[in-house]
Amino acid sequence: MRSGRSHKPLWQRCRRLVDGLDLPTPFDMDEFIGRLARTRGRPIDLMPVAARPHLPCGLLVTTDRADRILYPADTTPLHQQHIQLHEVAHLLCGHHETSPAASSAATVLLPHLPASLVQRVLGRTVYTEPQEEEAELVASLILHRAAELDRADAARRSSTGPEEARLRSLFGSPEQRLPGRRAARRRSWRA
Repeated sequence: MRSGRSHKPLWQRCRRLVDGLDLPTPFDMDEFIGRLARTRGRPIDLMPVAARPHLPCGLLVTTDRADRILYPADTTPLHQQHIQLHEVAHLLCGHHETSPAASSAATVLLPHLPASLVQRVLGRTVYTEPQEEEAELVASLILHRAAELDRADAARRSSTGPEEARLRSLFGSPEQRLPGRRAARRRSWRA
């Protein structure tokens, strides 16, 4: 395991990367993938597949025309989302540019694609540990930032966000301070 000091550059790099992403609010995986595909200028396909023993649970397949993210169809939606974001993180970090060409996982999961068409395949057993750590961190930071954006958006849309609710509890709501209500309110305080 690395020391805390050597993690700092990784955290900073990953944080900058995630802070620069155009995340939809509220977060929606399909919308996020669509935005990312438009930014990258090439399609990104999300492909559910049946899980197979001894194969990675997520797989990034890069062809000359598109990127394909394979994820297990038989797991929870939250787990699927994390796997999809992990594979997206490999794209964002450029790991797909340095990975091996084809793997046995690709031939098992994508038998309809000829090996010559598949340029790169990333599976958890194919690339180095630092890339895996970086992809996991980026996926987690995306989820964290999406949750922050969703909370901030909900507070903006809500008539009483946490700060506003506290202020209202201290000073009353603006409706209570309207001129027509002021006299009635004073009377009730005096009564």
